[in-house]
Amino acid sequence: MAAGHRYAPNRRSFCWQLLAAAGIAPLAQASLAQARAGGAVIMRAIPASGESVPAIGLGSWITFNVGNDRVARERCFDVMRAFFAAGGRMIDSSPMYGSSQSVIGEGLARIGRAADVFAADKVWIGSGSRGPAQIEESRRLWRVPRFDLLQVHNLLGWEAHLPQLLAMKSAGQLRYVGITTSEGRRHREIESIMASQPIDFVQVSYNPLDREVESRILPLALERRIAVIANRPFRQGELLRDLERHPLPPWAVEEVGCDGWAQFALKFIISHPAVTCAIPATGNVAHVRQNMGAALGRLPDAAMRRRMAEHVQAL
Repeated sequence: MAAGHRYAPNRRSFCWQLLAAAGIAPLAQASLAQARAGGAVIMRAIPASGESVPAIGLGSWITFNVGNDRVARERCFDVMRAFFAAGGRMIDSSPMYGSSQSVIGEGLARIGRAADVFAADKVWIGSGSRGPAQIEESRRLWRVPRFDLLQVHNLLGWEAHLPQLLAMKSAGQLRYVGITTSEGRRHREIESIMASQPIDFVQVSYNPLDREVESRILPLALERRIAVIANRPFRQGELLRDLERHPLPPWAVEEVGCDGWAQFALKFIISHPAVTCAIPATGNVAHVRQNMGAALGRLPDAAMRRRMAEHVQAL
């Protein structure tokens, strides 16, 4: 793996200064302190409201797009059951994700968890006039009375969709509004929207190798009190496949409590003070349990985060 840009030594202190200025440092510090001492699932406050959500969520890109295959759908339901049992709440999907929405909806009904989910979905259509119909179809597939969070997926038609989502929020039809991007695309436009629009969430790619968002987007999220969802924490599995060719360093086990490379990557991600939730996707029960384990026990401090990033970049 080629070395990326270096983690700025003062970045964490700068982020805590922004947290303090925003009035949410005590909540974040308490969460991190609890995490490092062990105990309950790590929770993160949504800056716009103070509501807390678990720091690990569940993505559905590819893994839940199983069509009408009953065996595969049952596996997805088992993943959801294990996710909630481990303390999870946020599930993220999109109309772009094939049958994922209907799988989630059937799963929530089957396991009786529709009242517990933090339902995060997206509008993904070029036509602004067709956005409301797509959103209603998504809600029908999820089988929920309303979404907690709706995001403009990859900024497609955001100029039309964002005012509609904000109007839904004002009318009580939606709780939070956000925007998304992935794989480092359109970061400059993301920053512009974050700086000028009253959004509650931003979703970006972030992991020990993809760290461009550390320079501007994550500090801006702290400054603007915008929650951050980290997607592609494993680069769609590519990162873990590369890392698993190497032994997990003993210090990651002894000092951070990592049980495998997945927890190594996730603990790195959710220990950043701007990150609200990471959303790894999986169709494997053992994997979802391991992912949720990253929201237990210790989290790395600034020095350990640097060590973790440098170790991954050097492999």
